[in-house]
Amino acid sequence: MGVINCTPDSFYERSRSEQLEHSLEIVKKMISEGADWIDIGGESTRPGATEVSIDEEKRRTVPLILEIRKRFPNQAISIDTRRHQVAKEAIIAGANMINDVSGLRDPEMCELVLSTQAHVCIMHMQGDPTNMQNSPQYTDVVQEVSSNLLMKARRLVEQGLPVNRICLDPGIGFGKTLEHNISLLKNSESLRGDEGFSILWGVSRKSMFRDLLGREDTNERLAGTLGVAAYAQSKGIDILRVHDVAEHADVGHTISKLELN
Repeated sequence: MGVINCTPDSFYERSRSEQLEHSLEIVKKMISEGADWIDIGGESTRPGATEVSIDEEKRRTVPLILEIRKRFPNQAISIDTRRHQVAKEAIIAGANMINDVSGLRDPEMCELVLSTQAHVCIMHMQGDPTNMQNSPQYTDVVQEVSSNLLMKARRLVEQGLPVNRICLDPGIGFGKTLEHNISLLKNSESLRGDEGFSILWGVSRKSMFRDLLGREDTNERLAGTLGVAAYAQSKGIDILRVHDVAEHADVGHTISKLELN
């Protein structure tokens, strides 16, 4: 899943794109490099980020979705949003998945998922972007995160959404310390449940690599990110949300070739 941030303030500067034609060039490049999904966001949810208006978030994302659907009719598109109003317009424009970092806290987002039968990614976040990294605490992070996400996923299934349209994201860096992040990555299978839910990881260039490797500059975090990608493939993780599609595709193809031989 290739990331496009239609924002001026997302944490990784090179992922930002505020002009439609520039964004479309990035989309074309990511598809050629092997992106199965394009994930489009119009509001930064980095630690300490402030909210933008619903209308502004729509303005940043919906025209791009419309153009991608027109130029690349078979491309899978994800809208990264916490707002049901934005998600609704994105689905009408042609998005296939709602990627909700707030974990479906809004009941109207749940209703939208069910009424449209859209694919959905439910992410775990403790707190919200303004305070989530202040002092994250858990008694048992793996149990608490997996229980929270599985409860929400099962509720959707009970109301008629197919299991294969749901993926769960442990929310690396969203209200977690480095130790929490590592525990979740090592134990992500707990998210599958008996139903076999798909799992998405979003670790690309995140601050865990500052804490783990001392890489303050986001431009120096690719090697660590690819290390997690290789580990993810060994764990059978279904979707990786990344900034660097070509490099991740190379890692995946190389590991697959070695496993075949």
